[in-house]
Amino acid sequence: MKCAEVMSTVTSHTETLPDGPRIRILTLAALVEVPLVFAGILLYIWRWQFSYPRAWVILLAMVLASHLVHRDTLASLGLNKSNLRASAQIVLPLALGIFIPLTVYGLASGTFRLLLPARRVLISFAGYGIWCVFQQYLMQSYFHNRLMGVIHNRHLSSALTALMFGAAHIPNPILMIATTAGGFILAEVFARHRNIWPLAMAQTVGGFLIAALSPASLIHNMRVGPGFFFFGLR
Repeated sequence: MKCAEVMSTVTSHTETLPDGPRIRILTLAALVEVPLVFAGILLYIWRWQFSYPRAWVILLAMVLASHLVHRDTLASLGLNKSNLRASAQIVLPLALGIFIPLTVYGLASGTFRLLLPARRVLISFAGYGIWCVFQQYLMQSYFHNRLMGVIHNRHLSSALTALMFGAAHIPNPILMIATTAGGFILAEVFARHRNIWPLAMAQTVGGFLIAALSPASLIHNMRVGPGFFFFGLR
């Protein structure tokens, strides 16, 4: 039986259940799928990207299938314009409070120079922004959503989301600290106002600043997993 047929059967079965039993089944499913998918991501970072490079397709299919079974909507995933303004009103002041001092330090230390951005830099920024959107989708729209369905304490679910985000950046010391601390702040915002777009923008700008300010000997071109150890090798 094909994967789509299996998911259709499971979805049809859960839709016929009363709300009480259905919620209990989905809660138990979340307890299984969250560690399973996260373990798959870590395995892909550390092993499968070399031995099974297309394994990410299976992991993404599991996430999309989960959305179908749990009846997630664009609003619950934080992918539409709902809560956009409320989220931005929290994220923007926090981001400015962190990014402005970093920028001032970069200019004062000579790390930054005031130049018109080249086309290559703009393309790199846009590409990294798309990657940050995908990261926030996975961490907030999927993992944090599932954790909030199981854990009623929002601070605890935010903390677990942040720890998972940081763990995905092992062994890069700078990124582990930045993603754990920043991940907790962004998760707290998402728990109150479900919208990932301001979060992804904050991560994009913050990531660029961290990459520019951090010594190459420590950040290794923002590599994680085995790639961190291969930096500088030919």
